[in-house]
Amino acid sequence: MSEDARFEDGRERPVNLGALDTEDLQVISSLVQDAVFPLTELSWHPRTRRFALLLNRFRWELPARLQQRPERVQSVLAVDDVQRAASYGFDRSDQSLVLSLLSISFEPGEDGAGTMLLTLAGDGAIRLSVEALDVTLRDVTRPYAAPSGKVPQHDS
Repeated sequence: MSEDARFEDGRERPVNLGALDTEDLQVISSLVQDAVFPLTELSWHPRTRRFALLLNRFRWELPARLQQRPERVQSVLAVDDVQRAASYGFDRSDQSLVLSLLSISFEPGEDGAGTMLLTLAGDGAIRLSVEALDVTLRDVTRPYAAPSGKVPQHDS
């Protein structure tokens, strides 16, 4: 009986990062740039104060020589201590909608609180009011060949 390879068997390890300050958040933002996710994989739980996305993120952490075979991996982006969540620029009732994440930023407020902004392609965004900056990014599947076969490109 043959067995599928496990992610852990590879040389690269899955990403498992946390961000408690803006410098750490910049690292996570760079890793999730160009991640795509269906609207159905967005969840906000006011009682537990947790916001989460299941993303198909491009593996920017690979050396350039390996990006000739572009890969994506499914990752969970979770934000804790969320007091409010709001979105604009897309139709939340369109369950077939696929969104693309461009960046994550944080605007500090008083006593560690602030506002996180998840900027989406097409002028959309998700705004999270947080009591404190507490973000995690964790790969949850093995990498797979990017369906487009291409590295994401941006107009200058």
